[in-house]
Amino acid sequence: MAAPMLNQLNTLVANMFAVGLLDDQFQELQMLQEGSAPDFIVKVVTLFCEDGERIIGEIAKLLDKPCVDYDKVSGFVLELKGSSACIGAQRVKNSCIQFHQCCQEKSRDGCLNSLDSVRNDFYDVCSMFMPHASAEPAGPGLNP
Repeated sequence: MAAPMLNQLNTLVANMFAVGLLDDQFQELQMLQEGSAPDFIVKVVTLFCEDGERIIGEIAKLLDKPCVDYDKVSGFVLELKGSSACIGAQRVKNSCIQFHQCCQEKSRDGCLNSLDSVRNDFYDVCSMFMPHASAEPAGPGLNP
């Protein structure tokens, strides 16, 4: 990857840390990337975004039903929280913690508000990464 592109990506990641979108777990993930798999981070981020979109869609469907199954909603929220924690998507993880509390309280309004927060935080992370993902495979990784 050309040095200017790598610098741009490193700046992007540093900014994501600065605004609280990412945490130290993302740095741990970067350390797992080896020279033989330079597209590791891109694959992980892509899977996170694809999976998260599916999960958010399932949650939205469940909350749209007249009788909400809060246990199912909670299961999906915990799944998204886990994948967010693994990738270091701090703000998404924190929103999921609040969302889970609303599920425990069986608060439909709280869940709908939490879904909006999770969705916004999730798309903030994914939208920042995805335009750069196609440029990353040839590079050594992103460094904050």
